[in-house]
Amino acid sequence: MTTGIVTTAYLVSGILFVMSLGGLSKQESARKGNLYGIIGMAFAIIATFIKLSLDKDAGEINLQFLAPLMIGGALIGTILAKRVEMTSMPELVAILNSFGGAAALLVGLSTFLDPSNAQLIGSEKLIHDIEILLGVFVGGVTFTGSVIAFGKLRGSLSGKPFLLRGRHMLNLGMLGSSIWLGSQFLNQGHDQAWLSLLIVMAISLVLGIHLIVAIGGADMPVVVSMLNSYSGWAAAAAGFMLKNDLLIITGALVGSSGAILSYIMCKAMNRSLANVIFGGFGTSSGSSPGGGGEVEGTITETTADQVAEELREAKEVMIVPGYGMAVAQAQHVVKDITETLRAKDVNVRFAIHPVAGRLPGHMNVLLAEANVPYDIVFEMDEINDDLPEVDLLLVVGANDIVNPSALEDSSSPIAGMPVIEAWNAKSVVALKRSMAAGYSGVENPLYFKDNTDMLFGDAKDTLSAVFSKLG
Repeated sequence: MTTGIVTTAYLVSGILFVMSLGGLSKQESARKGNLYGIIGMAFAIIATFIKLSLDKDAGEINLQFLAPLMIGGALIGTILAKRVEMTSMPELVAILNSFGGAAALLVGLSTFLDPSNAQLIGSEKLIHDIEILLGVFVGGVTFTGSVIAFGKLRGSLSGKPFLLRGRHMLNLGMLGSSIWLGSQFLNQGHDQAWLSLLIVMAISLVLGIHLIVAIGGADMPVVVSMLNSYSGWAAAAAGFMLKNDLLIITGALVGSSGAILSYIMCKAMNRSLANVIFGGFGTSSGSSPGGGGEVEGTITETTADQVAEELREAKEVMIVPGYGMAVAQAQHVVKDITETLRAKDVNVRFAIHPVAGRLPGHMNVLLAEANVPYDIVFEMDEINDDLPEVDLLLVVGANDIVNPSALEDSSSPIAGMPVIEAWNAKSVVALKRSMAAGYSGVENPLYFKDNTDMLFGDAKDTLSAVFSKLG
């Protein structure tokens, strides 16, 4: 009877997780989707405690350790969630991915050392050993790769790709060595197999580091998404090792959804996933990457008074947010300006690029936090055709996603990348701290066009000054 309850709870949790992903696919239903996920996880935790209570031999001992660890983890998670700024959300996601990888790695090692595994024979033992091997390898790559991504996003490590000579052959060598050691692992005695497994673990840890240090800062949003996928597959491998159906389902959902999101983001940049993971594209902020050349021309600087006057005269206004808005925490003053303009019958809309910010959906979350209405937030594909009718377009801390080089310069590192064609608006005002290049290090000719003015300074301060002149 109790076993049936556990199975049913796991099934309900799985359904709620699927509903959660469905809800998170749209801004309007995102809060509800998040709630589904919370309820699903609550069911999963309760079911796990029930399952442990059925184990008369180890259940009581496990609960003695599990309960305080869960309480401690919940407290740490709550504190982090309360304190973390939206600008730090990308690196928080990256480090949380590393926890998933580390968990799968440790589950693999502990499962191998479990004395009950000695009772397995034949195909059952072979399958179980493969599960252990995959869990350790994928977990190791996810763990160290996520730590490096965390460092790059946080700024502790340079965003510039670290490219060794023959790096692709080195990666292939590590992968080939892991496969060979894995085949040996499957046919060795316990002590020899333990040594082979530890070597595979060490190689996976090094491979995770080497893969991510070779990727530039401009590709970190895709990397975070891909590492999230890795952590899902690692969790699924842990589920097989622990014979936990819910963990298998959840891991598969996270793994597949992360892979799909990575593909969508690569498509938005006109890049292949292989090119991102192995290409080493991108440089540190402000550097000059190969190709594209220097942008020639002069810029026109404007003032908060002039921008406020243009906004008062405009009937169609478009706002393109970027990472600079997140850094300045300017989303609330942007919302205030939006409300003021809409009260004056100005049609205000937001244009969101798929890779704006440092995390998928970063800008959408910021705008939702400021209570910007969902129905005036549009994706890039929905808005580009309307730009010639826009009287004034505000670029708030964005750079690469409005760079005309992507369409006009075949030698540019971002050539072919779909962008928001801001230059087609009647008038453009770009808000930046300075003329430094964006995260990819690519200069932006938009700032030198005749219909573009620059408003320099912290976005929150400059927009607050604009807002004070609108009333």
